[in-house]
Amino acid sequence: QLQLVESGGGLVQAGGSLRLSCAASGRTFSNTAMGWFRQAPGKEREFVAAISWSGGSTYYEDSVKGRFTISRDNDKNTVYLQMNSLKPGDTAVYYCAASHYSDHDRPTLGTSGAYNSWGQGTQVTVSS
Repeated sequence: QLQLVESGGGLVQAGGSLRLSCAASGRTFSNTAMGWFRQAPGKEREFVAAISWSGGSTYYEDSVKGRFTISRDNDKNTVYLQMNSLKPGDTAVYYCAASHYSDHDRPTLGTSGAYNSWGQGTQVTVSS
């Protein structure tokens, strides 16, 4: 399994931007679809975005479409989440996850069961 470490979280005002990074260790990163999930206090973990092994396919939760962009650099074993136009409702702990698929459809990659490795999470707080 991949070991994942997130970074880049912090406190930002509404309308601001943050870029999260997830560094992976392991030889299989370039063959693995990756995802970002988030969990707000008192709520269940929810899907945010996913990307196929090549970066050729991306998937987003509806509320972040047009604001967030997922990307990856297989040479650096890193996946990114660029978050623009942040809202207070985006406040959550953000988790990076590695799938046991190289690619799949949105319904599958949008569920936590498609992933077998998780990072420790990074806090994102958006103030109004």
